[in-house]
Amino acid sequence: MSKETPCIAVCIIDPKSSLCFGCGRTLPEIARWQRMERAERLAVMALLPARMADAGLSQPEMAGNQKRD
Repeated sequence: MSKETPCIAVCIIDPKSSLCFGCGRTLPEIARWQRMERAERLAVMALLPARMADAGLSQPEMAGNQKRD
């Protein structure tokens, strides 16, 4: 069974915000992720872009999402 995840395999916690640089989740969220109900995971994922922006973090661009000139 596949579970939604914002993980992009950049697993480094920002010491200032306590958020993962790659996905914006906290360590407790990462630890509980597989045990969360789908609705809870989706609710957390909906918060991640604003959470990262508020912390001054930006998600690294994925290779397939980079703009080409």
